[in-house]
Amino acid sequence: MQEEKYYVEIEHLIKKNEIGKRARRIEENYSLVETYWRIGKIIVEAQGGSKRAKYGNELIKKWSIKLTEMYGKGYDASNMRRFRQFYLSFSKCGAMRHTLSWTIYRRLIPIKDENKRNYYFNLCIKNHLSERELGKAIRSNSYERLIDKPEKIEIIPLSYQL
Repeated sequence: MQEEKYYVEIEHLIKKNEIGKRARRIEENYSLVETYWRIGKIIVEAQGGSKRAKYGNELIKKWSIKLTEMYGKGYDASNMRRFRQFYLSFSKCGAMRHTLSWTIYRRLIPIKDENKRNYYFNLCIKNHLSERELGKAIRSNSYERLIDKPEKIEIIPLSYQL
């Protein structure tokens, strides 16, 4: 049937387009996470290192004004502070997973307890959690409900095979 041939051709084009869109989203997320981590690193270094980074908010205010004028509200002072905290929370770049979205990192950054943050980080990796699912796990206090909390929870190595 001639009609079926055309349909298959259309379906092939749509599949190819959908694969391309997914690849672009993955690349965009990789770039976003990498950029925000590097911005955080530069901020920490410009403020004199991680010990002094907490006290350098004037620098962030100054830079954020310029960057917001040039690139929009994504670079306002609150986001610049978030980038700094992102770097401080995940300063070992090897631990950073580009497969996790920026929204997942945003959910993890405010968690001060490193063990707790690492627990939820690992949970995302092992279970392919979305940001919404991570939020549910945090709200349900799944970390607090662990019976035997290890003294130190390490982030799953990058070599971890899913």
